[in-house]
Amino acid sequence: MESAQETINLLQEAEKRLRQLSPERLRVASDFLAYLEDREVNEATQELLNISGLEAAFLEAVQEADVGEVVSFDSIRRDD
Repeated sequence: MESAQETINLLQEAEKRLRQLSPERLRVASDFLAYLEDREVNEATQELLNISGLEAAFLEAVQEADVGEVVSFDSIRRDD
């Protein structure tokens, strides 16, 4: 796992490179970054959907919320 400083360095390096590109190549780079972002989101979603019973539990929770069967977070929160 990368440290925060490594992440900052990578972002600065990427920004420096992006600033050197022509508008056409910058568009390609932006489209590619959007593609990578979508892949990351989709992979995370798929990982969640692979958890047995999670989708059914989520849908049940949404239905309960829709009909008002909810509990205030403050009523169950524990400040230890």
